[in-house]
Amino acid sequence: MPPPFGALFKRFVSLPKSSNPTIPSFTTLANSSKSFTSTPEIPKINTLPSRTHISILFDYLKNQRLNEARALFDEIPFPDVYLSTKMVSSYVENSKLNEALKLFDELPIKDVVLWNLMIKGCVNCGNLEMGLKLFDEMPERNVISWTTLMNAFLKSRKIEEAELLFNQMPDKDIAAWNAMIHGYFGNGKVEDAKRLFETMPSRNVISWTTMISGLDQQGKSDEALSIFGNMVGFGLKPTSSTFSCAITACANVGNLCLGSQTHGNIVKLGYIFDPYVTASLITFYAHCQLIDDCAKSFNEKMHLNVVVWTSLLTGYGINNKHEHALRVFGTMIRLGVLPNQSSFTSSLNSTCEMEAVDWGKGIHGVAIKLGLETDLFVGNSLVVLYTKCGNLSDGVSAFKEIANKNIVSWNAIIVGCGQHGCGEWALAFFTQMAKGGIKPDEITFTGLLNSCSHSGLLQKGKHLFKCVSRYPSIQVKLEHYACMVDILCRSGKLQEAEDLVTTMPMGPNLSIWLSLLSGCRAQSNLKVAEFAAKNIFAIDPHCSAAYVLLSNIYAFSGRWADAARIRREMKKAGTFKQPGHSWVTQKGVRHSFVSCDKSHPMSERIYRKIDWLGEKLKENGYVSDQRFALHDVEDEQKETLLLYHSERLAICYALISSAEGSVITVMKNLRTCGDCHSAIKLIAKIVQREIVLRDSSRFHHFRDGFCSCGDYW
Repeated sequence: MPPPFGALFKRFVSLPKSSNPTIPSFTTLANSSKSFTSTPEIPKINTLPSRTHISILFDYLKNQRLNEARALFDEIPFPDVYLSTKMVSSYVENSKLNEALKLFDELPIKDVVLWNLMIKGCVNCGNLEMGLKLFDEMPERNVISWTTLMNAFLKSRKIEEAELLFNQMPDKDIAAWNAMIHGYFGNGKVEDAKRLFETMPSRNVISWTTMISGLDQQGKSDEALSIFGNMVGFGLKPTSSTFSCAITACANVGNLCLGSQTHGNIVKLGYIFDPYVTASLITFYAHCQLIDDCAKSFNEKMHLNVVVWTSLLTGYGINNKHEHALRVFGTMIRLGVLPNQSSFTSSLNSTCEMEAVDWGKGIHGVAIKLGLETDLFVGNSLVVLYTKCGNLSDGVSAFKEIANKNIVSWNAIIVGCGQHGCGEWALAFFTQMAKGGIKPDEITFTGLLNSCSHSGLLQKGKHLFKCVSRYPSIQVKLEHYACMVDILCRSGKLQEAEDLVTTMPMGPNLSIWLSLLSGCRAQSNLKVAEFAAKNIFAIDPHCSAAYVLLSNIYAFSGRWADAARIRREMKKAGTFKQPGHSWVTQKGVRHSFVSCDKSHPMSERIYRKIDWLGEKLKENGYVSDQRFALHDVEDEQKETLLLYHSERLAICYALISSAEGSVITVMKNLRTCGDCHSAIKLIAKIVQREIVLRDSSRFHHFRDGFCSCGDYW
């Protein structure tokens, strides 16, 4: 019997000397009347199980009727190793580890296959310690025994233990070498994997495929393709898996020429109908923006494989053909191809890009029916969808449903709360995240600082900004400084903001100077505004946002001549203002409006509605704030210009085209003006509807004459 291997791991694994009360103990044959090498008494012919007996037992196991199968198994006086292995295997496959261990302990005969099965069962059920204990107790080991335990260590990221085990193996077959290379890649040890590959005594196609796949997954796609070329040069015939990995590497580096050549070889060797090869080809052509070739690859054969459908769905998404992507998802459902996590993630991303939250809710319903609403990736996509489309409460509900949240989940809900101006919620989630032992990253703090900015939480913002540098793994980046400048500006601390910009350790970028310039608008501080604009034009002489902001600050202060001068300079520089527009998305169709727009098919009804609202606003005491007209024209013209701003047109369209009492959601590419903000508060009260407006700054939720931002945005 070989020496116990567990002693080699004393510094890695602590094994209790006494048996664990929750796991059945093993009776060692050294203390019993039997031994591993003894031959059991041969049963009489009439005690052997009949064919019917065995057939019924196998039928029970096939249908997972384990209790009945065990009762029948116990009636067999001397079950052979094959029957014992089938019974233990069924327990293991159904994650009934304790029952498997108990039966294993009672069996008089155990061959190496059964020992290996039991070790693998312990590993798959998460009990690596018991797996190691069984390995030590084995009377005889083969290469599979060693490889099974080595894979368990690699899967648990115990790389040093796996290396020690690999080096101690008396005989290594090519599968063991391949497993170790795969494990190195899985643990990010690329150089170790390459070294092991070079020292292998012999290689097979799996060895080469493991290298191609591992290098590609570690971001070294060029090296992966080089390995693929060497493999073909040595005369080895690639398998479908090899081609799939090679095509994926071509997609990642955008090598259309090599990918097309490989596609030709795939056709010649007859792998074109393999679903995973087809999925890789679709992904490849999608990354090369050849969406028609994606469809051609898909249409080579009528596939019912979810991986192929998901590749086409994702391909349309990354090429901004989101409506096509959602049609693919709908066709999948109709044909009975059950979507997986990736299918839902891609389809939800497309609904998010289209801002088609109603379609997203339908997809959410399908996920619930399939039991995937608690899945990490599906849940994360739902949080992003709802928060980006103006429905924070549903985003929070989706977040709570996620079973095992990761940093992406927490960041999604924190950023979402910030976008909706719910700073206190964002901080509360951050507290829960810290209690759960999840370490924040750069995105977490950017989301938190934005939340503080939109909620006027100056002191908490300052505290968080200082906290960033306390995490060794997090670098204070320009994004964090931009957020802090924004917090100070919004809180009226313009001088502090200017001091922060001029004393920061790295040079301010365009975003930081724009934050400072934007902060000058509320206080009409022309001196700081001109200073910030000068620095912006030094970085980007054609920055339209800076020209517009500076011109508006002059106009807001009544300095019309300076405002006109800036606009002349802007025109001379060949720079054009981004036109402001607002839109409403209904049933996946976007309806866009610009100021004073009359191009919409329903414009006549829209203008009748907006004129009616104008009268109602006056009845409720509304007086337009003509400072926001930003044009040197007569007061009556200013009032008309304000009345027909794009967001008001979009709201009126939604009022006449949506169900009574439903929430109206409007998106705008620029910051909404103060006059529109005041008017929409009253409009929400007049029409008794909740109006959600997302501008370039944040979400505003208007209800009963109030806005969620508290007039602070």
